[in-house]
Amino acid sequence: MHLASVLLLFVGGEIVDLVLQTGAVAKTVLALLIAFSVLSWAVILSKWRLISRARTQSGRFVRTFRKAQRMQDVASVANQFRPSPLVGVFEGAVEEFKRQMGMTGGIHNLTSIQRSMQIASSEEITRLERNVPWLAITGAVTPFVGLFGTVWGIIDAFHGLGTAGAATLRAVAPGISEALITTAAGLAAAIPAVIAYNLINGSIRELAARNDDFTLEMLNLVERQQTPATTEARR
Repeated sequence: MHLASVLLLFVGGEIVDLVLQTGAVAKTVLALLIAFSVLSWAVILSKWRLISRARTQSGRFVRTFRKAQRMQDVASVANQFRPSPLVGVFEGAVEEFKRQMGMTGGIHNLTSIQRSMQIASSEEITRLERNVPWLAITGAVTPFVGLFGTVWGIIDAFHGLGTAGAATLRAVAPGISEALITTAAGLAAAIPAVIAYNLINGSIRELAARNDDFTLEMLNLVERQQTPATTEARR
């Protein structure tokens, strides 16, 4: 009855009646497809919210960063933009910057700062991509799960037809209609997952490109801060 109450939210009474008349295998397939769909929608909503916040906060962080004259000015307010992956990239650069300043009193290797930012960027993108492969799995697997339910249902329908001995369309149509429900359920689970997977991956690639651009801007800031120290040391 729980399965019927879930289906009533999405389909009409006739479809629910067909589902209730299906066999145990078809009901199991439908329950599995509903589980896939619920989990994929949970991933879609959580990732869409996370990416939306990351995009908004990244824009605000970049505006703050470009207005700042010193790295310390940005570091003091970086936590306000925490959902942005740029904050992790910035903090990776700051840690390496402080490490070099503490060891030699100056910046002697910009390449190591760039590598620190690339590592931080990779970690941030990995965080954004977490659980996204589930959408690809749902899009690839659920149509075949639904097709399995359909094939099983058609076999059962023709077996019943052969047993009854009534070779008419009216006799076989209800069984085939029940069987095709699982195919429709599989497509209903797969289509949103495939669309969301491509949209979310596109957004993540956009954020990754923004990380790369920010890395170059951060290196420029480090070089600007390095120049006065180098000039003073030469004097």
